[in-house]
Amino acid sequence: MRYPAAETAEKHERILDQAAKLFRERGFSGVSVSEIMKATGLTHGPFYNHFPSKEALMAESMQHTSQKAMGKFSAVENTADGKADFIGSYLSATHRDTPGDGCLIAALAPEISREPAVRGPLTCHLADFIDKMTSQFPWPEDKPARQQAIQAIAAMVGGLVMARAVSDEALSDEILHDVLAGLTKGS
Repeated sequence: MRYPAAETAEKHERILDQAAKLFRERGFSGVSVSEIMKATGLTHGPFYNHFPSKEALMAESMQHTSQKAMGKFSAVENTADGKADFIGSYLSATHRDTPGDGCLIAALAPEISREPAVRGPLTCHLADFIDKMTSQFPWPEDKPARQQAIQAIAAMVGGLVMARAVSDEALSDEILHDVLAGLTKGS
């Protein structure tokens, strides 16, 4: 039975959304195709009507997530306050505690380095993130803006990864606070 194109597209989008969330929460190897399909309210069978493999789903879900993330930049003020708010939101307890809704780099970068199918989408996402950070926000003129954007992203991702990794909530909060302070002082 063939479904209308709009219904098929809606199902495809649901699969991508759920896959992206589950991958960020549990990693690529920590979630099965059956679990993703169940989360979308579909059975396992139609999966291969949408994707040739789990690896293809991984790559497309990353591209999908990246497009959504880059789209959020349009709502951020291109001021020093906007930059501080953006970095503050990134380095927040809320972001730390909800990896399924957060940054795909912080959630998946270590796994991505071992997954050839998704290295390309991550590379594109990171390049876009660098470009957006470079052009969206004002940067001090003592160093090139792109260099500062890369340094800020590296500190943000690293800080978030460290804050998620430790078992001591006070230390986790301290990491977030101190990385934020280092990135926003004198913005």
